[in-house]
Amino acid sequence: MKTVVCLYILTAVAFSENVCKIQERFQLQTLYKRGDIMLGGIFELSYKTIVPDLSFKHKPEHWKCDSLDFEVFQWAHTMIFAIEEINQDPVLLPNITLGYRLYDNCIKLQVALRSAISLIGGLNDSIPDSDCRGLPPVVGIVGDPFSSHSIAISRILGLFRMPLISYYATCSCLSNKIDYPSFFRTVPSDAFQVKAMVQIIKHFGWTWVGVIGTDDDYGQYAVNSFHEEFKKFGCIAFTETFPKAQESVKYLQIVNTIKDSTAKVIVVFSPRANLIILSAEIIRQNITGRQWIASEAWSTSNILATNENFPFFGGTIGIAIRRGEIPGLVNFLLQIRPSSDPNNNLVPRFWETMFGCKFQEGINNENDSILSVTKFCTGYEDIKSTRTAYTDVSESRATYNVYKAVYALAHALHQLMFCENGKGPFENNTCADIKILQPWQLMYYLKKVNFTNRLGERVAFDENGDALAIYDIVNWQRASDGSVTIKTIGVYDKTASKGQELFLSEKDIFWNFYSGKVPESVCSKSCQPGTRKATRNGQPVCCFDCVPCADGEINSIECSQCPSDFWSNPSRTQCILKEIEFLSYEDAMGITLTATAIFGSCLSVSVLIVFIYYRNTPVVKANNSELSFLLLLSLTLCFLCSLCFIGEPSNASCTLRHVVFGISFVLSISCILVKTIVVIMAFKATLPGNNMMKWFGVTQQRGTVFMFTFIQSLICVAWLTSAPPFPSKNTKHQNSKVILECDVGSLIGFSCLLGYIGLLACISFVLAFLARNLPDTFNEAKFITFSMLIFCAVWITFIPAYISSPGKYTVAVEIFAILASSFGLLGAIFAPKCYIILFKPERNTKKALMGR
Repeated sequence: MKTVVCLYILTAVAFSENVCKIQERFQLQTLYKRGDIMLGGIFELSYKTIVPDLSFKHKPEHWKCDSLDFEVFQWAHTMIFAIEEINQDPVLLPNITLGYRLYDNCIKLQVALRSAISLIGGLNDSIPDSDCRGLPPVVGIVGDPFSSHSIAISRILGLFRMPLISYYATCSCLSNKIDYPSFFRTVPSDAFQVKAMVQIIKHFGWTWVGVIGTDDDYGQYAVNSFHEEFKKFGCIAFTETFPKAQESVKYLQIVNTIKDSTAKVIVVFSPRANLIILSAEIIRQNITGRQWIASEAWSTSNILATNENFPFFGGTIGIAIRRGEIPGLVNFLLQIRPSSDPNNNLVPRFWETMFGCKFQEGINNENDSILSVTKFCTGYEDIKSTRTAYTDVSESRATYNVYKAVYALAHALHQLMFCENGKGPFENNTCADIKILQPWQLMYYLKKVNFTNRLGERVAFDENGDALAIYDIVNWQRASDGSVTIKTIGVYDKTASKGQELFLSEKDIFWNFYSGKVPESVCSKSCQPGTRKATRNGQPVCCFDCVPCADGEINSIECSQCPSDFWSNPSRTQCILKEIEFLSYEDAMGITLTATAIFGSCLSVSVLIVFIYYRNTPVVKANNSELSFLLLLSLTLCFLCSLCFIGEPSNASCTLRHVVFGISFVLSISCILVKTIVVIMAFKATLPGNNMMKWFGVTQQRGTVFMFTFIQSLICVAWLTSAPPFPSKNTKHQNSKVILECDVGSLIGFSCLLGYIGLLACISFVLAFLARNLPDTFNEAKFITFSMLIFCAVWITFIPAYISSPGKYTVAVEIFAILASSFGLLGAIFAPKCYIILFKPERNTKKALMGR
């Protein structure tokens, strides 16, 4: 006698017939039809759950599911539609009838796990001792829609290599084939969803956003991925988490965070159930002016996209699963009719919810009072007259994914069924027997699924079991009849060429703001050109103050220094060539100094002409006419040398100006020094027995002037030979200007030139000062003393003025010193003589001079 080993705990009961009986049976809401091969399904048909008392003081009651979701009920019936369509297809799986068992997970993991265990065990009824197999188990499951549920279920199914194809679980963690070897999905992974969201946010220039996610694998993986992608160009204003339990205090905290934040864009990774609670609090606190970015889990939810929610959530931009119009689906959905089959207990519940009535059987089972029922269901109500999410297939997104999942399983079964013996993929090239199929055998073919469905779309899985990454971008808008519609405004296709993944039709987007334009969501507005970002302590990098760039800097991304010959424009937006500055003949100062120099030279020439004309008069003769002529000529050169300092510096002008200046002034001072010596010699010569003048005659005077001038010439030659002056650009004194000036080259050479002039001037001043009290008849020492006093005062004053003067004014000060000292010499020495010659001729006689 064959011994049968049952895998379940047996309860020994005293019956006439031995039976193998399950100790406990789950009470699940289901849709069922028997077939040769069974497919399972798990759907979130109810969005409210009544949790039983789990104190274990008495036997816990069953979990109760409430509030049927018509949209998800459509998804479940789409799976039935696809199975029926395949059963009627003579080509795909011929002579094989697919059956199904679909369960409601009541959006609770505990119920979802019970559903999965029931599906893989195939144990729902009492089992005779001779056959412990019971009803045929499923070979593949479509579901669960939640990522956290799929993770838990996949860990169990993976042990048996039972394929699970989710139509809505998007957590990127499920792409890990080591942890979840039997998981597939017809919806793209969150890794691509996040990239699509970030691309949209980047497209509109939003850099300051809030993020909300559920406290599960789906929400946390998505939030973390979003953080990683978004931080490359933006900042997270806040991150909040929906609680696992529906705690009103936590939802209130989330809403307060939204209200207090300056972020206008809020990204939400969550199923619809959390958004229903959140939207109620948003409406209660009247929070508007927010741009919501929806994950695929709620972006197309008709429960949320309502007239009541539109003032607060209108304009929502969402990532949506690709939409597909399934031919014949609407007619199939309208054929639904309630039955008394306990394996299809979801249909009567759907019917009661749809028409707001109660079936007699349901009242008896629930021990409700007939008096409390206001309307009884007949089962013949006209479903075609209703307009609900169940019959609305305009947004066939998750529906389409369910449809693709069923066909993926069917095509895998078809390939398995038509395997040729001796060419199979299994051991010894064998094929699997579809009548005693093992799930792991189906897994082999499911990985290789690649077909084009009736809608012309390719269905395939990559090496991670993920679907091709393509999304619709949707926007919540008002329809022409005043209802809320979810309009497709773009596409995100990860398979497109780089930079072309995102397409948006911006003219079709509705913005739920007073302006009707794209909102701004930045912590700090972009800095105006010419300013730079200055981060705020303790705040994200997106929060900053705008600080003007410093002079000479411009702003592109950060303030950057202009090249040496460039300077920033007043608005600090671009570098422009610095203003070139030098003392030119065109500006007012140059014209004035030029006119003054020419006037001084003309005045010197005029005095020279007067002295030449009156050269035989006593005044001219008494003051050493030859030295006077030479002094007037040198003063003319002193006035004219100042012109070399005006105009744009060049190699020639820089060399000429200093050489002419040095020699001219040395010649002038030499003449004055010799005149002073002559005065002293002349006085000494009047003393009895003194004959000094014969040793310092005209030849000696000429030689002395030549010698002093020759020494200066040697200094100039040595200077020009070693390191001559050269034109240079000075950018240190004034950053915004380039000052063209003459660099002296050798500072020692320049110092020697000036020092030599100063030495001769000091000697002349000392000698003239000592001789000031000699008899007036031949005494020119007073005038020389005064002229040297003016000369020394001018050049001593020149030094600090020269150092402190900026730009072209430095040259102007130097010219002024040249002109002032030249006029001082000319006026102090020659003005008294010209006065006598021209205006007092009676005093220009030998008698008058001798009389004095």
